Amino acid sequence: MSEKNRDGKRTARERLAVERDKQRAADKRRRALIVGAAVVGVLGLAAVIGVVAANAGKDTDDSAGPVVAPSGANGEDNLAIPVGKGDARSTLTVWEDFRCPACQSFEQTYRSTIHELTDAGQLRVDYRLATIIDGNMGGTGSRNAANAAACAQDAGHFTAYHDVLYDNQPPETDDAFADNAKLIELAGKVKGLDTPAFRKCVEDGRHNSWVDKSSAAFGKGGFSGTPTVLLNGKNIYQDQTMTPAKLKQQVQEAARG
Repeated sequence: MSEKNRDGKRTARERLAVERDKQRAADKRRRALIVGAAVVGVLGLAAVIGVVAANAGKDTDDSAGPVVAPSGANGEDNLAIPVGKGDARSTLTVWEDFRCPACQSFEQTYRSTIHELTDAGQLRVDYRLATIIDGNMGGTGSRNAANAAACAQDAGHFTAYHDVLYDNQPPETDDAFADNAKLIELAGKVKGLDTPAFRKCVEDGRHNSWVDKSSAAFGKGGFSGTPTVLLNGKNIYQDQTMTPAKLKQQVQEAARG
């Protein structure tokens, strides 16, 4: 065999050996990736299971206890607190969150007109309570305040206490209403509300599950946020031309038939 042929065969064997080494290295990397992906998958599944378990525990804790509607609540599942005469020609449905600054702004702008129309028997207001700020900012102030307002409804002082809560609303990031002592302190501003029965209702969270159910109904309703204000089913809060005077005119026209 010539020297040239021997060199050619040796070069071919070397190239083949190099290719085999490359293939083995590639196979090794592929096996490592498969094992790594499997590990990540197992860890990811464990994380998902952990989150589901944690959330399941939270749901159980947050919804513990029976759903106790406040006195006089009506509507589907008794989730509305009515104010005004039941036979009024117009119904204003107000979804609110006691920690919501926009709700406070609505109350400050429309409160006197709403009180005037309900006192005249021309308007009924169905208040429905939500807790979206608790979900967005953390804390329990929305729910605790809503529970306290439901307790005030039991005592026949919902409207006055509702107004006091908005008049004393803390900044959105301050979960001051999570403190039941604060809610009881504010009850002192409503004559006849700060009683042992009211205090026990607040401290026991008697209506917490009812509040949770109300807030869940808000979520299922597809509303964009609080406040959501419906006059006879029509969303008037989204109407940029709406004013207290225009609301009063519409309600009075409906009352005249």
